[in-house]
Amino acid sequence: MNRFYFVLLCGILFGNIALADKPNVLLIVSDDQGYNDLGLLGNGILTPNLDRIATEGTRLTNFYVAWPACTPSRASLLTGRYPQRNGIYDMIRNEAPDYGYRYTPDQYAVTFERIGGMDLREITIADLLKRSDYHTAIFGKWDLGSLKRFLPTSRGFDDFYGFVNTGIDYYTHERYGVPSMFRNQSPTEEDKGTYCTNLFEREALRFLREWAGEAPFFLYVPFNAPHNSSSLDPAIRSSVQAPDEFKKLYPDVEVEYRTTNKHKYADHATVTTPEARRRDYRAAVTCMDASIGKLLDELETKGCLDDTIVIFFSDNGGSGGADNSPLRGKKATMWEGGVRVPCLVRWPGGGIPAGAINDQLLTSLEIFPSLVKATGGETPADLPLDGFDWWPTLRGEQTSPRRDMFWKRRDHRAARIGNWKWVQLGDQNGMLFDLQTDIGESTDLANQYPEVARDIEARFQQWQTEMDASEPRGPFRDF
Repeated sequence: MNRFYFVLLCGILFGNIALADKPNVLLIVSDDQGYNDLGLLGNGILTPNLDRIATEGTRLTNFYVAWPACTPSRASLLTGRYPQRNGIYDMIRNEAPDYGYRYTPDQYAVTFERIGGMDLREITIADLLKRSDYHTAIFGKWDLGSLKRFLPTSRGFDDFYGFVNTGIDYYTHERYGVPSMFRNQSPTEEDKGTYCTNLFEREALRFLREWAGEAPFFLYVPFNAPHNSSSLDPAIRSSVQAPDEFKKLYPDVEVEYRTTNKHKYADHATVTTPEARRRDYRAAVTCMDASIGKLLDELETKGCLDDTIVIFFSDNGGSGGADNSPLRGKKATMWEGGVRVPCLVRWPGGGIPAGAINDQLLTSLEIFPSLVKATGGETPADLPLDGFDWWPTLRGEQTSPRRDMFWKRRDHRAARIGNWKWVQLGDQNGMLFDLQTDIGESTDLANQYPEVARDIEARFQQWQTEMDASEPRGPFRDF
């Protein structure tokens, strides 16, 4: 073999080795999906592709997000930092549409939902993976700012198609009448009228066909399903939009709509019945699941599914037609149903066991450092993170290093220390629950174990002091 062909062969071989050493990442996040809303759990919902991920990977049953609603949960996922540390510790949204008000374009342009965004000093997982020569993309819900400097393509992503705020109408792509879709850094209405789950699937498949098997990639697909539809029409807003073909997979509903005098918008508003809302919610999940299946199939066709880290979870607890059983509460609450969510991880190439159930205490804060570790990247030495590398725990090599988790939403506070859960809502006395024997948080043990309650409250105060002392970040803190 002459020297030219030897060098060429070595280049090909070593190039393939380098590619194999860098696993791809497919990170999928659903929006407001219930803890029990996986088909394999037997509640009647149809999720064959999520069930496949669970069967071929590991299901986490003790997995938490960092906040019980959209924006802060997503910021913590992408930064690996508590909301109180990264600055996004509340929603970037406007409240007036909740009462039926539609902004004019000039009014909307200066509202907080338009001008607010994640502090530019924050480093995202996309930033770090891009430094490791990953191709990065997001298709779906961003929710961390809509000005150009806040958009994904300014935060480490090469490609973006999706919407920029907390929710949209699935067909018009408007948030309470405001067009909300972007392609990279430009607003677009190019696909108005098309169901958005199908659009995010389309863009993700385009990306995979270009890069899967060619170069390492980080693909983030945050669906808005099964979030309620953001419409000024109460009949639409009171449910989740879903294609008829998926609604037909579920039993017929006798009554679709009802009239109520208790709606925020007006007397005698027409809204969806609870039965129809439940069906619509399930149909939206099943439609999303079908799109997830197509992404898995594309990776399998390209021969790189087993070398791709696939992670799926819900951004917070379920709401609307969701099933959070056996947990108490729902989205926006400090109960388990607000912060404990379904999570699935598939990575045979990384030694993640198939068909396993892992009940170790883990959180979305672990995803940032774990992906950096798996992809051979480096975290800046001066960047405080609130998570750790979870791969040894998922492989069963060690127990989770996490011993506690803290949450704060305005005047609602909660902490988990071991199996103890402490919750304080406003001025009420703190409540204490033993999650090992009472996962539904039904029996308050604060009076029976006052010293435990006091100790956890003190631990919460220590955590709050640490967060307050961290380098301040916008947009909420005063500095």
